[in-house]
Amino acid sequence: MAALIGCSGWSYDDWVGRFYPADLAKKKGDWLPYYSRFFPTVEINSTFYRVPNEFMVKSWIERGKQKEGFEFSLKLPQMITHESILKDDTEKAASQASSFEDICVKPLAEAGLLGGVLIQLTPYFKLEGKESLGKLRALLEMLNTDEYDYAIEFRHRSWLNDRGNELSADVLETLQEYGVANTIVDGPGFPATRSLTAKHAYIRFHGRNYDIWFKEESEDDYRINRYDYLYTHDMLDQWKSRLLEVISNCDVARVYFNNHGRAKAVKNAFQMMDLLGIPHEEKDIDIQDQMTLAKFG
Repeated sequence: MAALIGCSGWSYDDWVGRFYPADLAKKKGDWLPYYSRFFPTVEINSTFYRVPNEFMVKSWIERGKQKEGFEFSLKLPQMITHESILKDDTEKAASQASSFEDICVKPLAEAGLLGGVLIQLTPYFKLEGKESLGKLRALLEMLNTDEYDYAIEFRHRSWLNDRGNELSADVLETLQEYGVANTIVDGPGFPATRSLTAKHAYIRFHGRNYDIWFKEESEDDYRINRYDYLYTHDMLDQWKSRLLEVISNCDVARVYFNNHGRAKAVKNAFQMMDLLGIPHEEKDIDIQDQMTLAKFG
């Protein structure tokens, strides 16, 4: 039973001066080693947009090995989850999934640096009868779910039960069959479900910018994007008992803060470590925002 807490990504320019020292501003190659001083895991978002080349994966391995016990979690490419599966092109999806595992997942696993692999579904993928469930099963069938820790994040409420507070029974059964974790989320797009469907757990904190989550930010908004959000201590404290329950019922729980705007994820990740009694190197995070005049108008 272990809890690994980290952030969704590490390469953010607006973390310089808040988390990264100013003298590292132009030394981005040093950001990951610096990050790994404070966190045992990180979620790589870039794999969602494009499959990394061999050079990039080797770079992650080289830098990840500098810190004992460090691990990377990956996002399955959107060309699989958002395109091929929706178009019923299972043969193409299977080829893409196999290629991604060979290029990225397997090398990290062999280097002892692989955390989880996140399947983030498109909100346009809805549960509409047996056909949708069949597509989900086809996706899980083409992945080595018995070898790697896969987790799935649903983003449309049709996958929930009639009460809207948990995944439907047949969906939970499918995830349990393949040993895939139901990703528990805190954010505007989906309720925080409770069921554990695998020996590992995956939790993501997206922030709570409800007003701008599904639309563009206004020009006079001081927030840089929908992930520019700071959880209060009380908000995180409300998760403490739930996370302790999760940790006690699985082999490893991976928790990622995706509210990355202006290093807020870093601050909240440290706070959650403190709440759960997880030791870490101390560092003050300056998240002071420069708000526009419109904010006070």
